[in-house]
Amino acid sequence: MTAALLGGALIGLGAAVFWFGAARVAELKPICERLVRDNGLADAEAFVYIAVTRGAAPRTHHFSPPGTPPTVYASVTKFVPPRELRTKGAHAITFEDMRWSRCDLKTVNLLGNVLARQAAVEANAFEAILVRDGIVTEGAATTVFAVVNGVLRTHPLGHAILPSVTRAVVLDCIAQLKLPVREQAVTEGELRAAQEVFVCGTVTDIMPIVSLDKFSIAGGKPGPITGRLREALETRVYAAAPSLR
Repeated sequence: MTAALLGGALIGLGAAVFWFGAARVAELKPICERLVRDNGLADAEAFVYIAVTRGAAPRTHHFSPPGTPPTVYASVTKFVPPRELRTKGAHAITFEDMRWSRCDLKTVNLLGNVLARQAAVEANAFEAILVRDGIVTEGAATTVFAVVNGVLRTHPLGHAILPSVTRAVVLDCIAQLKLPVREQAVTEGELRAAQEVFVCGTVTDIMPIVSLDKFSIAGGKPGPITGRLREALETRVYAAAPSLR
């Protein structure tokens, strides 16, 4: 199991919670910086991936024995932001949310997400927006926002969605811009009739969705609210490296 790294603790399911330690977290920074340098990406944009598991142990259906050293894996790849697509807007499809009932846990149990994203690829779409019992939960690898009657809406935190870091930053940008927002689930019908739709995530940043299942959203162009939020988020992201923007 992998999980979200929060203040040195690995947050998992019930008894699956285990402590990675703030000191071990601090050790990751120079390791990741070295990976970036060794791959010639010190002056470019890069995607750093870190996975932490319970460690190597005999195969069982229960947790590793106490004291098993965790396994840490890190890699880095070059990242080229899809700036043109972010400007024009992307196509998305809807897809049945067939995942398990603890989607708030960051694990490698991603089969449902993979099947949804594969369906999107086959439809020449950027993302698959997941729908469960008529309610929009999130994207296969993103958080979904919609402007409904002038108000930004997104699914509230809970077991149905991942507590995305980018989601939290976008909500902070919304507060700074004093835009109306409600953490309230959007129905599939509301999504199709929305004034604006966008998805956000770690490497997605903010991506406008201008068509859904090949039907246009708001005239097929990114909306003004999405544009303001994209500018606000990019200002934060590139504050430390403005030359890359």
